[in-house]
Amino acid sequence: MHPTALSQTTIDRVTKRRGSVHAFKEIEPTKTALVVIDMQNCFCKPGSAGEVPLAREIVPNINKLAKQLRSAGGVVAWVQMTVKTKADWPIFLDLLVDEELAAHYLQDLLPGGEGQKLWPEMQTESPDLFVEKNRFSAFLPSACNLGAQLRGRGIDTVIIVGTLTNVCSESSGRDAAMSDFKTIIVSDGNACRSDEDHLATLNTFMQVFGDVYSTDELVAMIQDAQQRVRTAAE
Repeated sequence: MHPTALSQTTIDRVTKRRGSVHAFKEIEPTKTALVVIDMQNCFCKPGSAGEVPLAREIVPNINKLAKQLRSAGGVVAWVQMTVKTKADWPIFLDLLVDEELAAHYLQDLLPGGEGQKLWPEMQTESPDLFVEKNRFSAFLPSACNLGAQLRGRGIDTVIIVGTLTNVCSESSGRDAAMSDFKTIIVSDGNACRSDEDHLATLNTFMQVFGDVYSTDELVAMIQDAQQRVRTAAE
């Protein structure tokens, strides 16, 4: 698992700016979505085009959060990178990777292919949302309609988990924040190819775009919200 501790510089900076470390101190589960980014065979399976070995280690945390949020009336959205042709992703596939790797990605991310499918250890349920994107961000309207679907369900808060921390997770988190969702990156629910890249995303996101919490902290926040509802109903 990646290290998750924010730097003291980040903590001091956000505390000075916000008056406290965290911007979002409570979760309202029925207005919250867990957005699971690219936990697919293409990124989780050994030997796949985009393999991120540590992505396999965050599976229990993602499933734990999904179960807890569902039980509280929240939404779980599974986002799958899907590329039909090079025209769906031209700059990356034509210019940013070599021809062999581009062909490997294209093969792995074809709709319905083995690489495009969710990693089999992910625990999905029928009420969940399943959406496809063809760019890094799940909140880029031209690549994915997730933002509109969530707004239609009354969602105002998104929790980002998945892979890669510093690519699709961060891109999705930034665009969600710029679309006025309260956005949280899960420190031990995302994975990439180096500790340095992972920590860079956590520190940058915390300072500018939203908030960072661990899995257990978020589970506790959701449980606290459930208890508030029960108490109010008594």
